[in-house]
Parts: sequence; structure tokens; C-alpha cells
Amino acid sequence: MDIAKTNRLSLVEQVVLQIESLIESGKWSVGTRVPPELELMQQFDVSRNTLREAIRALVHAGLLKTRQGSGTFVSSSSVLGAALNRRIQKSNILETLEVRHALEREAAQLAAIRRNEEDLDRLRMCIAACQAAADAKDLQAYAESDIKLHQAIAEATHNSVLIDLYEHMTESLQASVHNLVEITSHTDSDQKIHSKLVAAIIEQNTDQAVEAVNEYIYQFKEALSLDIGGSS
Repeated sequence: MDIAKTNRLSLVEQVVLQIESLIESGKWSVGTRVPPELELMQQFDVSRNTLREAIRALVHAGLLKTRQGSGTFVSSSSVLGAALNRRIQKSNILETLEVRHALEREAAQLAAIRRNEEDLDRLRMCIAACQAAADAKDLQAYAESDIKLHQAIAEATHNSVLIDLYEHMTESLQASVHNLVEITSHTDSDQKIHSKLVAAIIEQNTDQAVEAVNEYIYQFKEALSLDIGGSS
């Protein structure tokens, strides 16, 4: 049997892997401007052409984004996150909502079973932040608090795959949450359902946790259908 020789990584591939590691470790967070070209050339000990080729590959993958006249910025926390973002951008808001429904329903159920005291403290802080934003009628803050709440629920599942998947989807979900909040503007009723969800997780009531997820997803779908009908 013929066995192909293994290929050693090229300099470009090595630089790509090192930058990916910097991004995924959080040392280069989303929105951060990457260091100047000369500094990176010295840091990685590579030529300008090698560095630029690596940067182009990462821009193509969706981890970096160049802004003319401003520089290059981190646009995603992982290759998976970038891929999900590209895919979600090609879908409509209803499709994204259906994916959220499936993911969050399972997360709510597992969180109700597995949550610990540290998880509960985080959930209480998140629901309080949501309430403060709802009281202030601050849709931007509410959308951001909503995402953090659902991240906390995902973390309470203690399922590493689900946590990673939800974390990588966060950037894309952020856009869908903002759109849905703008469409519904029902932060008060939405907040009541989220409070019901958190209470169910605290009480380890899986049925009520799933029911709460179903309820707010149904509410979003109803608002979405009315918005589409009204604009058609």
C-alpha cells in the first residue's frame, strides 16, 4: 500500500494557526484592531508577503475584517463562529428563530436538571439586568442582556458541546435578537416569560422550562408574522 508523505506546515499556515490561537484564547477579542504589520512581522518572524497572505486567508475565513483607512479587526471569535455567521446571514429570520427554538429548548431542559448554585447566581444577575433594561425601555440594553441570559442558561447545562455551539452562534444570534426586539417591542411581556424560565430552572422543573421557551418563541413568531403581513 502506498502511503503519502506528510506535508510540513507552510509558514503561512503556521502564522494562520498562531493568529487563530490568539483569537480563540481571547487575547485578541472581537472588535480588536490587530497590531501593525511591522510588529506582526517581527512577532512571527516572517516576511511581509507571508504575513499578508495569512491575513488574507483569515479575512476569507471570516475571523478578520479589513476596513479601508482603519486597519484590520477581529470579526469573529472562532472559525466555527464565522462559518455560522455566514450561514445565518444567508437565512431568513424565521429559520434562525427555528434554530434558536431547538437549541434553547434543549438548553433549558438540561439547565433545569444540572444547574448548580454558581449557575443560579449568574442567572439571577442576568434576569435582573434584563429587568433593569426593560424598566428603562432600553431596547439595545435589553437585547444584550437577553443574549447574556441565554448564554448563562447554556453554561448551566454543563454540556461542553452545547456551550461552545451557543457561544459561537452568539454573534449571529445577537443580530436576530436585536431584530426581534425591535419588531415586538414587548420587553415587559417578554421579561415575564424569561422570569418564568429562570424560576423553572431554579426549581428544576423541566416541563415549565421548556414551556417558557416555547412561549417566547411562539410570541416572536406571532410578532414576526404580523410584521411581515403588515409590510407586504
